[in-house]
Amino acid sequence: MRDIKHRIVETNGIKMHIAEQGNGPLVVFCHGYPELWYSWRHQLSALSEAGFHAVAPDQRGYGQTDCPQAIDEYNYLVLTGDIVGLVHALGEEKAVIVGHDFGAPIAWNCALLRPDIFSAVGLISVPYRQGSWGSLPPTERIRRIQGDQVHYQIYHQEPGIAEKELEADVRKSMLGMLYSWSGEVPSDKKWNFMFSKSMRLIDTLMFPDVLPNWLSESDLEVYVSEFSRTGFRGGLNWYRNLDRNWQLTAFLNGAKIQQPSIFIAGAADFVIEMQAPLVENLENTMVNLKKKAIIPGAGHWVQQEKPAELNKLLIDFLKNL
Repeated sequence: MRDIKHRIVETNGIKMHIAEQGNGPLVVFCHGYPELWYSWRHQLSALSEAGFHAVAPDQRGYGQTDCPQAIDEYNYLVLTGDIVGLVHALGEEKAVIVGHDFGAPIAWNCALLRPDIFSAVGLISVPYRQGSWGSLPPTERIRRIQGDQVHYQIYHQEPGIAEKELEADVRKSMLGMLYSWSGEVPSDKKWNFMFSKSMRLIDTLMFPDVLPNWLSESDLEVYVSEFSRTGFRGGLNWYRNLDRNWQLTAFLNGAKIQQPSIFIAGAADFVIEMQAPLVENLENTMVNLKKKAIIPGAGHWVQQEKPAELNKLLIDFLKNL
């Protein structure tokens, strides 16, 4: 961690904090919700040792990067522009992009919109989803699925509700989300992404008696410290652009990712259950898919839970480009 360097760059009208390590071909890591650059700490050092320049920003709305208040400042075109601008700010013309959770759509939109810059793409946890003409807006599709329950993505739509709940006790909120969505939870107590409308999100989470071995007290404190300072609004605003993203990127409907690509997920990741058909169809939607790997014993935070396994897969992919 001592060799990781930090600085602020200007991109797409905001100031963005980045962590970086190493020299060589550029690899940009995009985190998801509720995360920080810190989620990639194990990858920065591993890729640096393997001969790459690994860069992990705090994305828009997170950590030490600017956090605009307007919800529409967090749509996919803006967020993709942030990463394009980051590559330019680093003085580079080419990069490989890797995204986890909400960072995965940023990675695939970068690949689709600027193939001249992004020569290869890695998706972690969240599989590529093609758009289709005539489909319903995402929030309407989800509401039809949820029935008498509430889907967590719908729960996040109303500004202020989730913020108030999560910010009341940031340590409890972060510990609950990091643990409940990990592979440490027994299969019979696995977190359900749909829950009763009478429940709050915090009520659906589980809490460990002792921290899992992949999450130290100092690791947890990094997240708690930053989200105590910034709140959760920035990250939650990403969810509030689901329908706007659907409208803005309609021209990409049916697009296939042409670049060399890799998909990695944890076997116990709730997203794999939720989006199983998309995972099964990746060979058709990512036509140059080099590897699809499901890591046993890992949940949603696979790059933190099983870093050695993920790093080997990722470095092998990068070395063979």
